[in-house]
Amino acid sequence: MEETAQQDLVFLELRQTLQSGLLFISSDVVRDDAGVKIESKQESLLSVQTPDRTYQVKLTPGVSLLETSCQRSPADTQHGSHFRLRLKVEQPTEAPCSVIGQLRVNVTYSFLCQSCGSMVLQDRTFGRVLPLPNGNWNALVDDWCCHPDPFANRKLLPRDGDCLLGDTFLLLARDSSCEQTLVREENSLQKASAEQKRSSKRVTVSCRSCSAVLGEEVTAEVMKFYITEILVKPREDGECDITQLSLVSEPSSERQRFLERTLAARLVELSSAQSIFRFSIQTPDDKAVILLWLLNTDALVASFPDAAARGDSFISADEVHPGEHQSCRATQAVKVLYILCSDSKLQDVVDVWDKDISVHPLPLPQSSCEELQKLLMSSTSRLPTFLRCMNSYQVAYMRM
Repeated sequence: MEETAQQDLVFLELRQTLQSGLLFISSDVVRDDAGVKIESKQESLLSVQTPDRTYQVKLTPGVSLLETSCQRSPADTQHGSHFRLRLKVEQPTEAPCSVIGQLRVNVTYSFLCQSCGSMVLQDRTFGRVLPLPNGNWNALVDDWCCHPDPFANRKLLPRDGDCLLGDTFLLLARDSSCEQTLVREENSLQKASAEQKRSSKRVTVSCRSCSAVLGEEVTAEVMKFYITEILVKPREDGECDITQLSLVSEPSSERQRFLERTLAARLVELSSAQSIFRFSIQTPDDKAVILLWLLNTDALVASFPDAAARGDSFISADEVHPGEHQSCRATQAVKVLYILCSDSKLQDVVDVWDKDISVHPLPLPQSSCEELQKLLMSSTSRLPTFLRCMNSYQVAYMRM
């Protein structure tokens, strides 16, 4: 694992539905619990005072600390101090919608390449926006029908003016404007499933401006766009989809943030709508890369990394008290357990998940699978050591 991120020496997790939270302060920051004071001087502002400095966490509106509820926990004092908190939650913060949850009929949209911001589809208005069956629907056909599968060898494809919504992609009809903004490229595809060992051709669809792969061609008239590769902008709205990140300054950081928010929002939507909590992140050739178990969707998290906790640097533009105070905002996040399928030591767990029909496949481009793997590993490496694992699984937070 690449240790590219500094470990969080002050870490806060709040559960809105449980109205409780955990605060961890590393022994590198404070040696004696008696020197720590936790209070809420203002509504939605949590203050943690140590002998050396004060850390302030700006909570979301409607969430505040019950000051008389802070209790020191005896858990693992070797690594640092643990505090249990009780909260007052007037209204839990709603999770943002993914682009799939936002698309509507009779609204004009433009589609942009997330990598460079170039327009790839302009002024698309849909008469129908329809969800596709979920990823395991074909395995259930025998339970629905008393005669041979009527859907065998048939694809569900959009007509002109349709937008079909998959779990992680959109199906759209091609039009003449695509020739100016998109590029087709044939690639050999080796199916991972035992039933489809033969190679086939896969036609990718890329941005003409920057060559980023946005999706693939389903037929000569239908394109699949992955939600991790595009921005969707309503004509009357100057901001993109679920993120208002600009495509300037640090492209790699912006890209990681977009990917994290997009997938976190989609996991919340699927768990809420279909009661799905276990996912298999797969490449387009059906190869499982990551097994993901969604634990919590109501978390607020905040942290101060090593350098900030030691006072060597500031961590955000929100800091208003240089020197003695550090400040950050608590952000919505989902807590996940995950396993990398490349880990040979956990092959037995991977095999069990592979045979379990309740595990929901989520297809993503190969590059996005690799980015997500790095993102999860980075999140794990920042956590305090004792919070990084749960049985055979690694722990990570995906911020929304």
